[in-house]
Amino acid sequence: MNTGNIKPTPIHKLDDNELSFLYVKREDMIPYSFGGNKARKALLFFEEIDKKGADVVVTYGSSHSNHCRVVANMAAARNIPCIIIGPEEVSDTTYNSVLMELFGAKIITVPVDKVHDTIEAELARLRGEGKNPYFIQGGGHGNIGTESYVRCYKEIKSYEKETGIKFDYIFFATGTGTTQAGLVCGQLMEEDDRHIVGISIARKNPRGRDVVLDSIYEYLDAKAFSYDKSDVEAKTVFIDDYTGDGYGKDSKEIENIIKESMIKYGMPLDATYTGKAFCGMKDYIKKNNLEDKKILFIHTGGTPLFFDELNNWRA
Repeated sequence: MNTGNIKPTPIHKLDDNELSFLYVKREDMIPYSFGGNKARKALLFFEEIDKKGADVVVTYGSSHSNHCRVVANMAAARNIPCIIIGPEEVSDTTYNSVLMELFGAKIITVPVDKVHDTIEAELARLRGEGKNPYFIQGGGHGNIGTESYVRCYKEIKSYEKETGIKFDYIFFATGTGTTQAGLVCGQLMEEDDRHIVGISIARKNPRGRDVVLDSIYEYLDAKAFSYDKSDVEAKTVFIDDYTGDGYGKDSKEIENIIKESMIKYGMPLDATYTGKAFCGMKDYIKKNNLEDKKILFIHTGGTPLFFDELNNWRA
């Protein structure tokens, strides 16, 4: 499967009593390994992996990682070994980690402060054995990941042109930063006037926003695209009010929004990414009196993690 085979993911209106113009873009419906933004990114990464003839894929992520699940799946489909290096602090068993094992990935867990050195040691070992490893940063970070969401932004623009609907706000879960970077770069290139709001699932400001800004500047510079730094900064809205106790941490409020979404919309969310972002979006809309605005929520995937939630509720 390559990116040329993927049709634009659907956008549809949600029946919501409080919000008259709430729409969702279902990235979880990308037809590969439960989809999601990590599938969109990985498809582009594996185009490069195929071109370079890499024979081992190395990446970073926790047991909750949608990125690691998708990368392990794509590597297995090519009969390429996949090595995942993750923090032992977030190494509990999840449906994503079970799938990684199903795909035959080698999972190495170390203390988070040992991750960088472990990655370097693994890459050196593989090269010393005559291998041609390809390293993907956690979450699909880098210009390839950013490019995938520049393309996603173009899909949103095409939908608006076809339907006559113009979204005032776009919300989504933001983590390693390239999803948000790609959307902002897409906005800058299209010269659009709208609000793109990333709801952080773990990182706090200023670091969280700075990582997004770094990705934006790196991509625009690589494309030799002229920009006004103050304009970029104004368009990069990174909200860290809803991170709770950190990455992968649940709360009763998030649990309730996940249940409500499944019951009202038939749409699965999860506590690590989309549930946290959807919960944050609704609160942000209420606090800023945006109920009459046209809102698009990008569902960035994570369906296996929804089933972890079901298990937790039954425990």
